[in-house]
Amino acid sequence: MATSLARLLSLVLAALSFTPCFFVGVASHNQEAVETALDPDRSGDGSCSKDYIVVYQAQTAPQPNGIPTYSVQILNTCLDRGCSSPGGGGISAVHLHCGWFSTVRLINPKIFRRLGFDDCLVNGGLPVPAGGAVYFQYTNTYPYPLSVSSVSC
Repeated sequence: MATSLARLLSLVLAALSFTPCFFVGVASHNQEAVETALDPDRSGDGSCSKDYIVVYQAQTAPQPNGIPTYSVQILNTCLDRGCSSPGGGGISAVHLHCGWFSTVRLINPKIFRRLGFDDCLVNGGLPVPAGGAVYFQYTNTYPYPLSVSSVSC
């Protein structure tokens, strides 16, 4: 568990080390989930919830043509056994609210894909392991608000 906690802490610290232009989709209950996940003495009830998925987004260096680029990290902050399948898979079928998401820069559809209006699928529906993260960048003239809409436990 100490290794998982150290890994999660490094992921969260990496997310915070972005030049924060803004954070999108991080509601106060998700901030509490991060704090809970980082508390080694917590006694979590082992339940799985979409509140354990945290989305960080920050503007990074623009493309050479001047179009802004945004980096996104989607973290599974849950470290409880209840957040993993019997095989240790994690929280799966993570869907985000994403409006009419589009990007100039191609994103591997196995990592992030818009299925329809306001419905984007993370990691091809595969589990995001406990303490794990999915990363991608997109390029557009403005950022898309991204927030968790549903997960499968």
